[in-house]
Amino acid sequence: QVQLVESGGGLVQPGGSLRLACAASGSILSIDRMAWYRQAPGMQAELVAVISSVSSTNYADSVKGRFTVSRDNAKKTVYLQMNSLKPEDTAVYYCNARVTTLSLSTSDYWGQGTQVTVSS
Repeated sequence: QVQLVESGGGLVQPGGSLRLACAASGSILSIDRMAWYRQAPGMQAELVAVISSVSSTNYADSVKGRFTVSRDNAKKTVYLQMNSLKPEDTAVYYCNARVTTLSLSTSDYWGQGTQVTVSS
């Protein structure tokens, strides 16, 4: 079994910063891509940022220059540093990881989600 546990969400004023973290645990052999998605009320989920196993990154246009995704492979953790937050960044943020388990099965796993609210 593989678990992804997110932390770091909360309420922040416009222009503020938050750092999300997502730690993977369980029967993990390796982790390929790791990503952050978000879903606002009444909206479809969107890919926010993705980082490969060798730390190449891609971002949604709406967050480029404001958000930074990084990973610590030793800790099996992916981070999302969010700066200059805007009210439209308000959403539930989910982490996603493509994991190969010790039984050599590869699947996508999801965290439980963490709420980010940007409001004055």
